[in-house]
Amino acid sequence: MVADPASDPAAPTDPKTMPGPLAGVVVVDLTRVLAGPFATMTLSDLGARVIKVETPQGGDDARGFGPFVDGKSAYFGSLNRGKESIALNLKDADDRALFDRLLARADVLVENYRPGAMERLGYGWEALHQRHPRLIYAATSGFGHTGPARDRPAYDMVVQAMGGIMSLTGHGEGPPTRVGTSVGDITAGLFTTVGINAALYHRAQTGLGMKIDVSMLDCQIAILENALARYFATGRVPGPMGARHPSITPFEAFRTQDGYIVIAAGNDGLFASLAAALGAPDLARDPRFASNPARTTHVEALKEALEARLTTAPTAAWLDALEAAGVPCGPINDVGQALAQPQIAARNMVVDVTDPGGTPLKVAGNPIKLSAFEDPSTRPPPPSLDSDRARILAWLTAAETETARSA
Repeated sequence: MVADPASDPAAPTDPKTMPGPLAGVVVVDLTRVLAGPFATMTLSDLGARVIKVETPQGGDDARGFGPFVDGKSAYFGSLNRGKESIALNLKDADDRALFDRLLARADVLVENYRPGAMERLGYGWEALHQRHPRLIYAATSGFGHTGPARDRPAYDMVVQAMGGIMSLTGHGEGPPTRVGTSVGDITAGLFTTVGINAALYHRAQTGLGMKIDVSMLDCQIAILENALARYFATGRVPGPMGARHPSITPFEAFRTQDGYIVIAAGNDGLFASLAAALGAPDLARDPRFASNPARTTHVEALKEALEARLTTAPTAAWLDALEAAGVPCGPINDVGQALAQPQIAARNMVVDVTDPGGTPLKVAGNPIKLSAFEDPSTRPPPPSLDSDRARILAWLTAAETETARSA
């Protein structure tokens, strides 16, 4: 079902727009840096038209973040490809009038300001819902729009720390360790996207928009997964376990002759296959290792026994042997090795951003593969600040003229 866009389908659309199920949906994007832009990039990859509204004084902060290619931020480009940009000062009367025209044609407004900022500008949810009852309003913030911490500022590392993720990351008594990517921002962006798509479906049924309030801290709690289950089941506070799974064994990184290999034998049958492939079938009959609970209890003894075999041959040899035996396993790749895998190329997970006159930029592809739509190997470029003003104004004028003609 098409998401029932509020914008006039007869009006000109942006040539940057990707084919996808959200075609015809217009997103006004007030976000910056990572969490919000990740959400709106995902919407763009699914076919929505994303109009990025930036401050005239430099635009999105991420435009100043390295690394730079031909003087342009690759970081900004990786999160804003295919969007349009218009620079507006929302404290200026003329720019506010133009912003109001955009909102009248939009299906979704996304912002990641601190709570209260939009109300101070006169664009809070209550005011907007009265003026534009079909508009979906999505807010992503550090702590959400309710609760005692709502006014606190936050960055990814702050919510990783406060949400418990950092307490689970690393080894033993080592120092606090941040997850290697910005999971605080990215999970919030993904949950925001999920909420927007649900709201679009709801609006198609009811004709009404809604407010979506996503907290980065909430999202960290939501992904605590096994740690949360263990805490409530046992009352014990989980800690870092390195690369080991807390309740499935063997399920971790093991030393080989020349490095490490990850092995994930998630049931008794796979463990028996692992033992046979290692040339040590008796391990599967050892009472200490005969079941997953027993293996988890004797995890250190099992690791010693497995590494006694694994250190007799290089990682590549064990990968071949274990894959042939159907045992889930893998090398520990660095980023370059991960991107060079044939599987990544086959799934179109590294795509080119086409930037006329600039150096091509490689970015991550869209992991959501849809049978009804192609998955192009190129993406439109990120916008320069205010570069799409003329196109946006022309679209608004045409849409408003068509609406007046139809009235």
